[in-house]
Amino acid sequence: MRTTLKRGVGRAAGLETRNGSAVFPPAPAKSAAGNGRVRLYRSPARPGRRVVGRVAVALALTLLAVALAVAGGAFLWFHESLASVKAHSPAVKKAEAQLDVSLPGHAAIALVLGYDQRAGSEFTSSSRSDTVMLIRADPVSKTISVLSIPRDLGVPIYCPDRTGSGMYATGEVTRINAAFADCGPAGTVDTVKMMTGLPINYLITVNFHGFKEIVDKLGGIWLDVDRRYYHVNNGTAAENYSNIDLEPGYQRLTGTQALEWVRYRHTDDDYHRIARQQEFVEALKQQFARNFDPLELPGIVSTITHNVEIGGDPSDRTVLGYLLFGLSLPGGHLFESQIAGVTGTGQTSTSAADIQASVDQFIHPNIAVVKAANAATLGIKPSRPANQVPPVEKTSVLVLNGNGVAGSALNGSYLLRERGYQTLLPPGNLEPNAPGTNYFDTRIYFDPHKQGAKAAAGALQKLIDPSELGPLPKSRALRALDPGAMLVVVLGETFHNALVPPAAVATTPAAPVQLPAHVRYDPGPSLALLRPFARRVPFPIELPDLLEASSGPDSQPGDVPARLYAIDKGHEAIRLVYVTGAQEFWGIEETNMPDPPVLDDRSFARTIKGRHYALYYNGSQLHMVVLRVGQSTYWVVNSLLNALSNKTMLAIAEGFRPLGAAK
Repeated sequence: MRTTLKRGVGRAAGLETRNGSAVFPPAPAKSAAGNGRVRLYRSPARPGRRVVGRVAVALALTLLAVALAVAGGAFLWFHESLASVKAHSPAVKKAEAQLDVSLPGHAAIALVLGYDQRAGSEFTSSSRSDTVMLIRADPVSKTISVLSIPRDLGVPIYCPDRTGSGMYATGEVTRINAAFADCGPAGTVDTVKMMTGLPINYLITVNFHGFKEIVDKLGGIWLDVDRRYYHVNNGTAAENYSNIDLEPGYQRLTGTQALEWVRYRHTDDDYHRIARQQEFVEALKQQFARNFDPLELPGIVSTITHNVEIGGDPSDRTVLGYLLFGLSLPGGHLFESQIAGVTGTGQTSTSAADIQASVDQFIHPNIAVVKAANAATLGIKPSRPANQVPPVEKTSVLVLNGNGVAGSALNGSYLLRERGYQTLLPPGNLEPNAPGTNYFDTRIYFDPHKQGAKAAAGALQKLIDPSELGPLPKSRALRALDPGAMLVVVLGETFHNALVPPAAVATTPAAPVQLPAHVRYDPGPSLALLRPFARRVPFPIELPDLLEASSGPDSQPGDVPARLYAIDKGHEAIRLVYVTGAQEFWGIEETNMPDPPVLDDRSFARTIKGRHYALYYNGSQLHMVVLRVGQSTYWVVNSLLNALSNKTMLAIAEGFRPLGAAK
């Protein structure tokens, strides 16, 4: 560009300019005739080219206009649909006052309440929350955690103060689902907050009639039914609970069937019902990720808007963000927690320590623990993670004042030194003031050239909340203050001279101790179950030589230890059901269905003795091991409570051999 200007090419310069300072472009060159006009020569146009070009342009503009109209209409429709699920009933609006404001980019917690009242009805004293579940989405660690609270757990009940000034204790210790009946959704919000000590950012209420409609609108949901479920309500007091009729095996359930399975607890307990609820949540995520069809979205959203309310000001951007986050969640990043130590019948109880342990597990999901558990299961030495957090005593930190409050940087440095960090000062006796005082949230910058700096920044973020992470900017003014620290912290207006208390800071939990495989060599029972199917299935059958040591085929009256069924059109499946000495049901599934949804979210893959296995973890517990042979798959499925150890699960899967090789 500079050379062109020097040569006299600007906006309208003449060709005679000699000093190289012309600003304007040259005037038109004179023709030989001296008329100052330039004759343009064009090749003869091909017939039809001009017409085709015009048609193509017109078509492109038409398509663009239609696309913009559709996109605009879709946005308006989505916006209107979202407005329909926002809190509109008096009870949920009242509960919104008890919710905590979520911070952009930070983990958010939603309380999900399932209740047994038809859509369109207001909550009454006859309504009880059959499902009480916390869901936490963390965009930093890319994890979703689920914590289900037993509905019969006895806890102190809290309700919003009728004056609107806070909450009050009712003085009653009773089942947690009574909070919903006594004080509506707001009572459950307050009770769960007091019980767990957690903030709650969103409230989602779902009535069970809507639950069935949503599942049906999705075309059903694929679930692994662990055993035979059958009950007919004959009207007597002992039999007065919901009908259910389900065969074992992986299958697509209707909304009614899914609700019956999720709510069932009459021959087991709340732990098993919670496990079924959590399996449903994971299956729902798989269903959306696999079959998300924009053309079906209007019908799905319409069903949701008639049966779901969301309290907590869910914006268009927030809802879309969580939807995409859930759909793109990697395998093994969904964590399910339960409250341990629950005892009693009717109204149950547990210790405060067990509640706190479940809360800690819920808010600190750790992918590293899953990797460590898998390495221990496979008997391999885990490699040192590239993002391992360095010790605090080896983490150097420069603290700068970015909020204009005198002494803020010095106080921040002191607090971090108290926690063991190595704090530094700017070089040359410069004041520890950041360039500018307009920082709202605290910024934690890491030096990407220092090993472990990014991981150290993530660990420090748990001490300074709220705060934002990022690599050290190239700002000369900021870098001039940096003495070479691993981390540079610029304190914002939200810093109030305090760090997160040590008890609330996550520590990396150790992988659980891996128990040895508890198996026995006993192919006989399985061989007797599988032989009748040998000529009836279009895929080779695999025989398990090894069983969990206390287990045998399910032989309870009316139960089905082996089932051959059409898993979907054109594909067959065999389900074997085993029961342990502790009455926990686990199974083996064999099918030629090429890619069932449940296989999408594998945690790890491993080749063992030339055979290819996929491993599916629930936290640090191995829930399913899948052997793939050609187009067929063979699964070992743990019990609802993952009663079989990781090594036991792997040993059973490694014990598969073709049925034709059986003696």
